Amino acid sequence: MSDRTTTPAERRSLVMALPPLRDADRRDIDGFLDAFWAEHGISKQTAASYGGDLAAFARWRDGAPIADADRATIFGFLAWRSGHGWSARSNARLLSALRAFYAHRQRRHGRTDDPTALLEPPKLPRSLPKALGESQIDALLGAPDIGDVEGLRDRTMLELMYACGLRVSELVGLPANGVNLRQGALRVTGKGERTRMVPLGEEAQHWLQRYLDEARPVLAGGKGPARDAAGGTPLFLTKRHAAMTRQQFWGLVKRYAAAAGIDPARVSPHGLRHSFATHLLNHGADLRALQMLLGHSSLSTTQIYTLVAREQLKRLHTTHHPRG
Repeated sequence: MSDRTTTPAERRSLVMALPPLRDADRRDIDGFLDAFWAEHGISKQTAASYGGDLAAFARWRDGAPIADADRATIFGFLAWRSGHGWSARSNARLLSALRAFYAHRQRRHGRTDDPTALLEPPKLPRSLPKALGESQIDALLGAPDIGDVEGLRDRTMLELMYACGLRVSELVGLPANGVNLRQGALRVTGKGERTRMVPLGEEAQHWLQRYLDEARPVLAGGKGPARDAAGGTPLFLTKRHAAMTRQQFWGLVKRYAAAAGIDPARVSPHGLRHSFATHLLNHGADLRALQMLLGHSSLSTTQIYTLVAREQLKRLHTTHHPRG
């Protein structure tokens, strides 16, 4: 294991210093990603992460084909990454990519063994989602200047993130035709390209209607907004008439957290999704219904929020009960 913490920039430099990717390895990786997407419907983000991890492994092998790697070589690469500060979670994702890649080689290309078969994934530290308190959410939502078209857009995005429990990629990727204000619902495309309908509350509907009436026409400009990668028109636009990116929205959340008197280090776009889930459970929501709203494929993923609610109750008891 590494005896010091390395920065993301240092780790990127290590990867950049590796030999270039062989054309044959690139074809093998691209062929796997195309097949894996067709079979499992993975998101663009997952495909990019898997592709980057596999390419780094292929480059680290310095000319030896990735298709022929054995268990000892994979173990050596994992040890190299751990020694240079990659996290257990990052290495667990790498091992998932390698497992999928070599399973594909077995099914489609006649490889007889799986070099990842006996490799144990790194033990991940158990971390509970960080949720804001309800008063903090109120302060954060009230931070944008709604007298400005960009502020009105930001208020609407924050409201939707919290009211609907959206992932940040789902929020910035919302198409304009995914909104149905008459039914009070959003059509959201989540992980694995799965589509779900998410209800809008009255408050979120109010801000969304204001954004559509007052801000979006201005942000769209006279020529109309740019199309997204799928050829649709994005719902939320920047002043350059383009779709908001995840990185841009992350920066906005940090800025508004600071304006609301909340430590920006404690706030992230995904934290609003965690707050949505935790607050629903605190107010008596059913776990199965929460699973559907969040778009989780497995109930076990949703159940972690029951632990968050339980921890909050313990803290309340310790703070306020005379024998806490």
